Amino acid sequence: MTKIDQAPVPLILPDPHDPRLTERVTGTDQTGAAVEINVPVERPLTLYLNAQEIVTMMTIGDYPEYLAVGYLLNQNMLKYDDVVTEVDYDDDLQVVVVRTSHHTNFEQKLKKRTQTSGCAQGTAFGDLMEAVESVALPEAELRTSWLYQMTHAINTMPSLYLEAGAIHGCVLCKQGTPVCYTEDVGRHNAVDKIAGWIYRHGVDPADKILYTTGRLTSEMVIKTVRMGIPILVSRSGFTAWGVDLARQVGLTLVGRARGKRFIALSGQARIVYDQNLAFVEEESARHKRKGADRDD
Repeated sequence: MTKIDQAPVPLILPDPHDPRLTERVTGTDQTGAAVEINVPVERPLTLYLNAQEIVTMMTIGDYPEYLAVGYLLNQNMLKYDDVVTEVDYDDDLQVVVVRTSHHTNFEQKLKKRTQTSGCAQGTAFGDLMEAVESVALPEAELRTSWLYQMTHAINTMPSLYLEAGAIHGCVLCKQGTPVCYTEDVGRHNAVDKIAGWIYRHGVDPADKILYTTGRLTSEMVIKTVRMGIPILVSRSGFTAWGVDLARQVGLTLVGRARGKRFIALSGQARIVYDQNLAFVEEESARHKRKGADRDD
């Protein structure tokens, strides 16, 4: 595949101390005492594909180039073998322009959308189902030892969520090790950043696991399949359509992964139960997220 100039693959991890991503806000607590807390920012980012305006997204503002390319890939407006010649980001204008070697025109497609259950602005275009029906996911395995290793690493790693809350995370892992961890106000933005990172650096998705803090919806399943990742894991629950789609395409779908517990509803043949549960710790109260006792 021809990519933007190949670059060394960076390890992407959250930077909760980046001053651009949070703001200090004052208020009062339940006793009337004054408090000051960090809250995530939201900034508009307008995406152009060549000369055509595609969408304006609300985002925390980090990795705009990955977000732009990943959005276009996951909306089937770019193919993985398309040639992207340039990605320009203007911080003052909050605009990112993706340029390709071929002509593009999505006027009709922009009029035909299906609103999905993604928070903030999560939309998927009407022909995305056709784009995943022909996908053959690679053979892979999910060892339970990797699952517990990666969820522990993710839950205890410094993050914007632990610093400020009100944010979703997506993590690309190889075996039990996180290699790309992105956060944003919507899980769709976080996963699009990972898609852009995979494309930008020519990363092989066949041996990777995608973890999300959000629900396992049809949108998350479609985007995971679009990226060619065979395993999707979440600490949250499932939707019926998400499960049905995962079964249709052979995606391993694991939800409610908290502490020792998890439930797999699709692709169970990939799971290797190699971990002695006596040596797995339950999730600590500090690292429980929204919906730890229910699906969110």
